Amino acid sequence: MLASMLTNAWSQGISIAAFIALTAIAPARGADLATKRALTLEIAKGMISAAEQKASGNHWAMVITVLDDAGNLLAFERMDGAQVGSIDISQRKASSSLRFRAPTKNFADGIARGSAALVTLGVVTFEGGLPIVVDGQVIGAIGVSGGAADQDGQAAKAGLEWFDANVKK
Repeated sequence: MLASMLTNAWSQGISIAAFIALTAIAPARGADLATKRALTLEIAKGMISAAEQKASGNHWAMVITVLDDAGNLLAFERMDGAQVGSIDISQRKASSSLRFRAPTKNFADGIARGSAALVTLGVVTFEGGLPIVVDGQVIGAIGVSGGAADQDGQAAKAGLEWFDANVKK
């Protein structure tokens, strides 16, 4: 049957390579693109504002970062008095959380249990990075740095709670 199809294609001036290419892509014609949820600048600013409120209310000077699903910087804020070193750490916390789809506290807990291999993965092993998840898909991450690890975690959680309360999913 394949031989007769190839013979018919050849007689109609279609090369074998073109025939194979056409038949290989034919099933894809009816395929649908995936629907992808994405963070907006407005959402990122809302998350940062909530994290900043938590920090300000406790007199913590922090740096807050929100990344999109590709790890690109979407929004960033350095509160007055926040240490410069926290700029990089907040971004790395968000990136670590995004790349591994897990809170950075999980990495800290792993290190505490003796899983030193986590350090070789280039992740930040301090609390304060949280993935932003919608319908099982990670669409971004928030990272906070500037206080003790649990303070960073509380501020990041405030940003994520704002997201859960204010964003239609």
